[in-house]
Amino acid sequence: MMLDELGPTVASNQSTSLADLDSFYVTFYDVENERYVNDSQNATEPFQSFILPWWRQILWTVLFAGMVVVATVGNLVVIWIVLTNKRMRSVTNYFLVNLSVADAMVSTLNVTFNFTYMLNSNWPFGHFYCKFCQFIAVLSISASVFTLLAISVDRYVAIMSPLQPRLGKRATLGITAAIWAWSSFISSPNLIYFTTENVSLPDGTIRCVCYSHWPDGMTTRSRLEYAYNVLFMVLTYFMPIIAMTYAYSRVGVELWGSQSIGECTQRQLDNVKSKRRVVKMMIVVVVIFAVCWLPFHVYFVVTSYYPDVVSYPHIQEIYLGIYWLAMSNSMYNPIIYCWMNSKFRRGFKQFFWCCGAFGGGGLARHRALGPDRTDRSMRSLSPSRKNGTSM
Repeated sequence: MMLDELGPTVASNQSTSLADLDSFYVTFYDVENERYVNDSQNATEPFQSFILPWWRQILWTVLFAGMVVVATVGNLVVIWIVLTNKRMRSVTNYFLVNLSVADAMVSTLNVTFNFTYMLNSNWPFGHFYCKFCQFIAVLSISASVFTLLAISVDRYVAIMSPLQPRLGKRATLGITAAIWAWSSFISSPNLIYFTTENVSLPDGTIRCVCYSHWPDGMTTRSRLEYAYNVLFMVLTYFMPIIAMTYAYSRVGVELWGSQSIGECTQRQLDNVKSKRRVVKMMIVVVVIFAVCWLPFHVYFVVTSYYPDVVSYPHIQEIYLGIYWLAMSNSMYNPIIYCWMNSKFRRGFKQFFWCCGAFGGGGLARHRALGPDRTDRSMRSLSPSRKNGTSM
């Protein structure tokens, strides 16, 4: 099921009661002959334990390790840039900090542990962390998408109703707290229903599995879990994507399609350009999010209605690729900020100069995150800096 696959439990790993499991379908990879070998007992209930060749394990490890490092460092730098520079403390940037916190959480507290389990089919991190890891996974994903939704609503109100008062610091913090509270509520079933159990395999080895066991049955057999997964998919993907598409479509028509009456002043032109830059950056963030998570949700739908798909010999690597793409969304946002926003770009340069990544003495020659000469000359002409439309 979807949320089990999001964590260390793959749907193909559990299909009957573990306590009474007496039939297996175990697939091993014969390195010498380069083929999969099946060792079955009755082969009625699939229990797949895929062992990849060492070079494939190294390849996947490099891919996941690189993603975790880039996501963690990039999002921590974004947080540092906004919190240490007063000029960066706008409503949109506060929401971006919240988004970075969620992305850093999933990369540090979830991905590494899940990947280790998916690669080895063994959960060595204990009973509590089985629950906590799943809780963090759903919590961070929910917080990310709801933060993106909050940004789209803020941009929509700021551009479509410019005379309305903007959100203040307290209101922004209140919305952020509500996002985390609602996300915690959505992810709370994982703390309740996930558990661990040791299972003996036909080859004599004992492995620990982390899986969900709902009141009406265990994973892939529970109608409650199926309903929860469908609700989760609707609340954290389809509804937010539809809402953000509508909001940014209206904003795009307003910024790029409407014609102002009379002669435009330089102040008005600068204000519109500033808003366009922010909206373009957020549209790219939303599109990347939708693309990264679409295969994961499609995989969930396909395996729910066609469970035989999980018996495909290469399903482990297919799922690893889908899982990597979904989790890699956490590393793209800092790259997008650096690419499309000059102040974030200068902030990243300043951070790496502080760390000595580009040699000594660079920090003294590097500009602060304040406006450059052109920005200073335009300060009186661009009110967007004051109301938060420019980051």
